[in-house]
Amino acid sequence: MGRNTRKRRTPLATKAIAASAALALGGGGLVWANFHASAHESNRAETRAGTTGARIATISCPDVGERLRKVPRRARNGVARELANLDKQITEAYARLASTRQAQEGDPAFVQNAILGPLKSKRTATIDRIGINVRRAGGYTPRWLGKLAECKGMGGDEVTEGDGQTPPESEQPSAEPGQGGDGGGGGQVGDNGNGAAGPFADDFVDITTVEPNTPPSNGNGFAANGDSGSQGSFTTVCGVNENNKFNTDNLIVAPGVDNGAHHLHDYVGNQGNDAFASDQDLADADTSCQNQADRSTYYWPVIRVQDGTQEFDAGELGGGLEGNVGRVVKASQAEIRFVGSKQGDVVAMPKFLRIITGAANAFTNGDANANAAWSCTGFEDRQLRDKYPICPQGSQVVRTANFQSCWDGQNIDSANHRDHVAFVQEDGSCPEGFQAIPQLQVRLVYDVPAPTIENGQIRAPFAVDGFPEQLHKPITDHNDFINVMDEDLMNRVVECINSGEDCE
Repeated sequence: MGRNTRKRRTPLATKAIAASAALALGGGGLVWANFHASAHESNRAETRAGTTGARIATISCPDVGERLRKVPRRARNGVARELANLDKQITEAYARLASTRQAQEGDPAFVQNAILGPLKSKRTATIDRIGINVRRAGGYTPRWLGKLAECKGMGGDEVTEGDGQTPPESEQPSAEPGQGGDGGGGGQVGDNGNGAAGPFADDFVDITTVEPNTPPSNGNGFAANGDSGSQGSFTTVCGVNENNKFNTDNLIVAPGVDNGAHHLHDYVGNQGNDAFASDQDLADADTSCQNQADRSTYYWPVIRVQDGTQEFDAGELGGGLEGNVGRVVKASQAEIRFVGSKQGDVVAMPKFLRIITGAANAFTNGDANANAAWSCTGFEDRQLRDKYPICPQGSQVVRTANFQSCWDGQNIDSANHRDHVAFVQEDGSCPEGFQAIPQLQVRLVYDVPAPTIENGQIRAPFAVDGFPEQLHKPITDHNDFINVMDEDLMNRVVECINSGEDCE
């Protein structure tokens, strides 16, 4: 499979990271020693508190970007580059964690002394530079920001509580206890048979064993929009990435940073999206959407089947060098539509509005911003938040993302890329100071073979791409959007929704 990306110069720092990451690699993926996770040990309390030796499955670091509420606009690019450095540092530390299992077994202090301690030093320097960027632009950083430098080791079944926006029940699927899990994925950590760090058997559930947990859909797999308010919809048809538009950038979170996402994205719509694209670049770019007035960019992490395939990026950062291995599978269907508000009319989205839904670090940083929804065709009244579904024969895997649908009326982005938009409240209304905008809903359908589980080992699993330390957990799924519709088309979207029409 090829890819369509802009060629960029590889900086020396990136090459150094590749060399560091390669120490932990073999056969295209992260190599894990065969050690047992805390879920299978008798002393869970000791394991959850422990941070040494082979008990450590991954690394958890505080999310600095989430805590940055006020960053002057002229400091944001510099801050974004430093936040990307923090992600890069965690990736490097995780590669070292994965490549030194034997040393960890022989020295209980190895993880702290050789991995977490040096990581803290690097993060301290980077956070200091963030403060300098902010203060030079006339802003203020709290004294406690430096306390976010320290990271910890996590057992395979741990997940911390975070803070942020959680979709209300009306905008997120629910999961019955034991059928959506606890965010930790069960904790079985080790080589799953194909040399990759996750997913594991406990990350999957047979969808036929899950009880229905969501209201009926409107018949096409999307959440129903209620019986009041603005009941129309607008569907945009943009394909399933037939143009092979892939890259490991993230223009929203890490503008100007090569490989800022550390995992591969599918792109539909705008064909000019990479880390170096300006708003004007996006406005001038081609689009895969049938309606050429929609140059919006819709992107999400790819799904891979870990079947031993050496993909085009097997030897690259963001791909095999960072644990994202196997055959990339495009969606067989990518349904994108905008719907209204249960409480009344919607207003137009501003051009270049950016929205991220879900959290790529939800496994290690808590699920407060998580918005993953996994299911199977024919079973979409059963949504899973932190499990992958095993679908019966004839059924396909479904990923659904319902975006935030309230806007602060002023900003197209915010310092942490979240505060300028919000989910509706439980009654369907927007928080005070916010106004309803068309809600973007993305439904992706995949024809992937059902994995098999033998003796607690998952064989040929599918998984979403992600940061390597997230262990390919399903709860880390996320979706991104930048509105690049022209004004006339956006006005038509609003008119269709508010008048109750279903338009394309």
